[in-house]
Amino acid sequence: MWDGSSNAHLPWFSAAKAPLPDSDIHDAEAYEFVDHPESRPFLSSRSLEKQVAYEEGSTIDWLREEAAERERKRVLGSQRGLRGLLAVVQDSVGMWLVVILTGLGIGIVGAWLDVLVRWLGDLKEGRCTYGFFYNQVACCSGLDPGEVCNEWKSWSEYLGVRSIFGHSLLQAAIYIALSIAFAGSSAVLVKTYAPYAFHTGIPEIKAILSGYVLDAFLGPWVLLIKAIGLALAVASGLSLGKEGPLVHVACCWAYLLSRLLRQHRQNEARKRKLLAAAAAAGVSVAFGSPLGGVLFGLEELDAFFDDGNVMWRGFVTSVIAAVSLQYVDPFGTSKLVLFQVSESGSVWRAFELVPWVFLSVIGGLLGSLLIKLNTAVAVYRQQTALRDWPILEVVGFTAITAAVSYLVVFLRVQSSELVANLFQECDPVKGDYHGLCNPSAIWANVFLLILTALVKIGFTAWTFGMMIPAGIFLPTIAIGACLGRAVGLITQGWHRAYPTAWIFSSCPPDPTVRCVSPGFYAVIGASAMLGGVTRMTISLVVILFELTGALSHVLPIMISVMVSKWVADAFGKDGIYSVWIAMRQYPWLPSSEFRDKGQTAAHVMKAASNLVVIRDDGQGCTVKELEELVKRHTYHGFPVLHGDQLLGFVLRDKLRVCIGTLLAEDSANDRRCTFLPASRVPADGSDMVNLSPLLEEAVLQLRKDVPLELVVHMFQKLNLRHILFSQGGRLTGMITKTDIVWLLTAQAPHAGALAERNF
Repeated sequence: MWDGSSNAHLPWFSAAKAPLPDSDIHDAEAYEFVDHPESRPFLSSRSLEKQVAYEEGSTIDWLREEAAERERKRVLGSQRGLRGLLAVVQDSVGMWLVVILTGLGIGIVGAWLDVLVRWLGDLKEGRCTYGFFYNQVACCSGLDPGEVCNEWKSWSEYLGVRSIFGHSLLQAAIYIALSIAFAGSSAVLVKTYAPYAFHTGIPEIKAILSGYVLDAFLGPWVLLIKAIGLALAVASGLSLGKEGPLVHVACCWAYLLSRLLRQHRQNEARKRKLLAAAAAAGVSVAFGSPLGGVLFGLEELDAFFDDGNVMWRGFVTSVIAAVSLQYVDPFGTSKLVLFQVSESGSVWRAFELVPWVFLSVIGGLLGSLLIKLNTAVAVYRQQTALRDWPILEVVGFTAITAAVSYLVVFLRVQSSELVANLFQECDPVKGDYHGLCNPSAIWANVFLLILTALVKIGFTAWTFGMMIPAGIFLPTIAIGACLGRAVGLITQGWHRAYPTAWIFSSCPPDPTVRCVSPGFYAVIGASAMLGGVTRMTISLVVILFELTGALSHVLPIMISVMVSKWVADAFGKDGIYSVWIAMRQYPWLPSSEFRDKGQTAAHVMKAASNLVVIRDDGQGCTVKELEELVKRHTYHGFPVLHGDQLLGFVLRDKLRVCIGTLLAEDSANDRRCTFLPASRVPADGSDMVNLSPLLEEAVLQLRKDVPLELVVHMFQKLNLRHILFSQGGRLTGMITKTDIVWLLTAQAPHAGALAERNF
């Protein structure tokens, strides 16, 4: 809020004022002038509080919102008789109705997206002979495992192309053409109708839940385009997933439902608690993991604050969403588990800890590498002509991805199908997936799996950030699963070559009994890679064992996540979402503990001499002067001084609305106004309009020599927007939330590099 500060325009300000007695206001309308006992015109501050809404790009005042919610509940509880009882019941029923509808809605939307993605993805390979809108699984339902499906035809078979060259050329052409069409359509929809529908949405959701106001990010068009564009983008075969964007879709749906209830429309804090529950439901549907969804909201989104009721609503929403998903049964398995792991290999041996720890180290290293590559690509895109041609970038990179993927069998299939087969153990009844179970082709499979993982790292680093909806969970899982399966195949090959070696002494003596389970190595690799990219811990472990059903292998999964996070943290503490928040300069405070090196608040605060202030010398200031101040400066608040003494702080929004009201009452803009309390206004100022009710009620003032560590902790724990510093009643400086955000993210590479708006 000071000159020369690039982030000074962020609106997190409040200050103190002498409260206006209730006796001074008698049923005054909003912005209506009321008579003070001393016949001096006053403004109804309480009406003003209800009328002034937060602007886009501002942050909410948690203290004010929580106080308003407590007051609303007090008024409800104070009503007597049947009317009071019905009011309380209606309030509770309305909230739970939104929670239930949110769970049902996101469950159905998630199932619909699964069906649409599966059909569009299979359409690139062929079609069902007896129904165009059947995917391959639905077309071949009812067949035994390993039985040939004659109802599903590739495009060359369906069109009667018999030559090998013609068959390959036609399949490749259709595969690449449809991939480009799907991804290009998604980019056009996002660019034309809903630019906020691009990317994953989780960084923005984290910022919104922390108090950032970005209602345009949750609008109905964003919901529609995000859902349709996500299905098209995933079906195109690009290295992306739908898990993160489903959290955004869930929050959009909950936001639209919340608009139906007055208590959610008028209270931003209550609205965010509902969005937190919706985010948990989004993860529940994305992974089939209701418990993991709740823990994801608690760990990654910082969504549940200190309110147990919010966690309870998140749990209910997650369960309802998971039940809805299982009822629709988009996969036709009648199970919520997406990637079922065989329990035949539920026993693990001590020697397997060696390859598992190796996988964990590789996952941490490659996870950190993926983050650095992705940020470098994002900055390069921002600084080159690619920024002005997002649709062309999507089309061009999709063509490259499709052409390369078609040549490698493990890249050609959908990531979900690849992961599902990599997690499976070899079973003669189920058939061999592209030769993975062929003991004579171990090294060929290892080469293909490692090649697939390396290519996917490059594709994911570029794709995550293009103008399409894109998640990073599934491609990260696929990368780790490829590496894990490769290590599992190598370990299994060594056991077959040297079954009597001392390291394999714990294996069964019967060679027909499996000792090494490569499928579970894929699970370990996926958990390690995902931990290295997201830096999640508890929620990641729960999501993975709910995702795979591998409850007996929770301990190895925990070890892999722990080691991968240790390794990745050595190259940077922030996960992929925190890095994107820092690059886009969202006003989000990380929960990491800050330790100063002897600095005080004076090292960070902006001195009073550099602040734009309103000076009230007792003679007041004219409406014209205030109007020019509001027009000239976009800061969201101004300290008010009387000489050197601090009177308080006034928000720009309140001041702007008040000026409009004054001009509507009297077009002449030479009326004088004062911010002094009535008792301090000079006798000759009885005709001045007293604007002291506009001063903020809640203000925190400190001395500038307090430890900087204390200041940072106060911002983190109390959800403050600003702190004023004074000495003997004189303003000495101010620190805003933006300053603390920059203090904590200044060391992050490319901090603020993607900030395009005035956040």
